[in-house]
Amino acid sequence: MMGASLAALGAGGQAMAQDCPIKVGVLHSLSGTMAISETTLKDTMVMLIDKQNEKGGVLGCQLEAVIKDPASDWPLFAEKARELISNDGVAVTFGSWTSSSRKAALPVLEELNALYFYPVQYEGEESSKNVFYTGAAPNQQAIPATDYFLEELGVEKFALLGTDYVYPRTTNRILEAYLKDKGIAEEDIFVNYTPFGHSDWATIVADVINLGEDGKKVGVISTINGDANIGFYKELAAAEVSADDIPVVAFSVGEEELSGLDTTNLVGHLAAWNYFQSADTEANAAWVEEWKALMGEDRVTNDPMEAHYIGFNMWVNAVEQAGTTDVDAVREAMWGQEFPNLTGGMAVMGTDHHLSKPVLIGEILEDGQFDIISETDPVPGDAWTDYLPESAVLVSDWKELGCGMYNTETETCVQLTSNY
Repeated sequence: MMGASLAALGAGGQAMAQDCPIKVGVLHSLSGTMAISETTLKDTMVMLIDKQNEKGGVLGCQLEAVIKDPASDWPLFAEKARELISNDGVAVTFGSWTSSSRKAALPVLEELNALYFYPVQYEGEESSKNVFYTGAAPNQQAIPATDYFLEELGVEKFALLGTDYVYPRTTNRILEAYLKDKGIAEEDIFVNYTPFGHSDWATIVADVINLGEDGKKVGVISTINGDANIGFYKELAAAEVSADDIPVVAFSVGEEELSGLDTTNLVGHLAAWNYFQSADTEANAAWVEEWKALMGEDRVTNDPMEAHYIGFNMWVNAVEQAGTTDVDAVREAMWGQEFPNLTGGMAVMGTDHHLSKPVLIGEILEDGQFDIISETDPVPGDAWTDYLPESAVLVSDWKELGCGMYNTETETCVQLTSNY
């Protein structure tokens, strides 16, 4: 029987005391509007932790999942994060889907110097020493998807439809600037935001259809999140809008969200991610098989699951390398960590706390899976976009500069201020 602690050799050979079990925080909404997306991420973390325990755990200790449900209530993420760190004593937390929930937790993470792995595509414009961003930054999803619309589909007018919170608003601000830089007129860009859980899409879909009255090709870039997607796609089908008529590329709709929809009328619409279940690799086939064996044949895999898979395994390797779960030691050991993507190639963690990731675009199939129609080599994540003037001068480098918001013009480290 393992005792309460053990001696482990640190990176420099010194003996370090390590309490057992090592507690891992899981902070995902299991109720409310985001449960449709986040419950699977909780299940993923439990599977990863159980699998690691079967291998002997970490530093000779078993891992223990400590699960909290913030119930799709953004301020509650801060409260639950504090509970995990201060009361439960977790060594690391994996959590959040929305940027609002991540930004709510961020002050707590920085105050208590805790590690957080965030697995979902986001708007960028942030780099905290306490967060590792394993989802896509805009240059790894939003910009390449927009390029596909411009170059491959000949889209001339853009409807930017989003849920009303920080990720869609910031992403669309970047995309508006990018589209104008590409020669798209301001009057050819339609932007609309709706609340979480929005269900009445008739007027908005009609407005999108009316954009094409002048004969120009219209495309929708969707940052709609959570169960609002169900109503949006149903209204598209009711209006008999096909992907040939008005293609939609979504950044928050994957296999999990489609599993609850009738996809008959969605065939041909697109999603941009860094992973699809349909990726044809041996590693992915094994991952999908293991997931279905544990969760049931009807359960699917998706991009944020792969992000947790990569982030968790990098964290395990960093802890083993550091010989301790000490936050500062693990953070430094994370820089340059490599782990294979399920789609092939290697994910690498940069000193800006963002992963290099391939960009994939998939077409929705009738079975709710995706036909991968475009794939790039791994692209390093960019915390600060080049398309907003205030961000173009900023870089993040926690190793050499010790700063997530370094101004290259003034050569000073700027204090990050939240736009939450």
